[in-house]
Amino acid sequence: MINKVGVVGAGQMGNGIAHVFALHNYSVVLYDIAQTQLDKALKTIEENLKRQAKKNTIQESQIESTLKNIKTTTNLNDVSDVDFCIEASPENEALKLELFSKLDSIVKEGSIIASNTSSISITKLGFQTKRPDKVIGMHFMNPVPVMELVEVIRGIATSEETYNTILDLAKLLDKNPALSNDYPGFIVNRVLIPMINEAIYAYYEGIASIEDIDKAMKLGTNQPMGPFVLADFIGLDTVLAIQNVLYEGFKDSKYRPCPLLVKMVEAGYLGRKSGKGFYDYTKK
Repeated sequence: MINKVGVVGAGQMGNGIAHVFALHNYSVVLYDIAQTQLDKALKTIEENLKRQAKKNTIQESQIESTLKNIKTTTNLNDVSDVDFCIEASPENEALKLELFSKLDSIVKEGSIIASNTSSISITKLGFQTKRPDKVIGMHFMNPVPVMELVEVIRGIATSEETYNTILDLAKLLDKNPALSNDYPGFIVNRVLIPMINEAIYAYYEGIASIEDIDKAMKLGTNQPMGPFVLADFIGLDTVLAIQNVLYEGFKDSKYRPCPLLVKMVEAGYLGRKSGKGFYDYTKK
């Protein structure tokens, strides 16, 4: 039985995952290295709960009860007694590998350790632990409280029991799981990130303006937002990290990151979170 959940990382994805688990009456331990990030996460969760209540998707009374279900901490050892732990750190392979090794020594024996990674090998993460059968990918979509999909990624050593437990857990959270084999990018980002990268190439090569590419893709393919708006929303550093995983994982030139994307990240133009990406968010 899963009653207590650890969420490691209180960023954009981590706070959304904590929000969903707490809303469904799980006891949540939300960890981050920075107290300021934890404070920001709680504020974001409260604001999003109020937004849900205003839209009548939850009851007003659920706001307080959900927040009470979340305990924040800067001590990783506080996730030692959780029944399920999910890592939601930045999309950096070295960081995740180190973190999985630490979590394996901290989280109680028998508990599943999942990753919210959007592209990194679950098999590789599993073999940083002594419980690779208990390691699985559970990739939520952003924004987590709104998006229905969860990608479930099974590593080579992931057991049938772990796999079925996570499928059931996703459904208990009112999510709809899609099952993927453990290859770079899984399903969504294998298709989505190269599309964004190709859009950046189209602008880089002078085919059209950013605005016209976004307009064409939005109106011509019925997407809710154009690729540049979406890239800024995801974070250009994350887009580049996933594109690099695809490029290195498949050794295929079709996944080569656009030089402009690389330059944007080097300049610190990361999208909405930095105030500037392909669009300027410092102006209303």
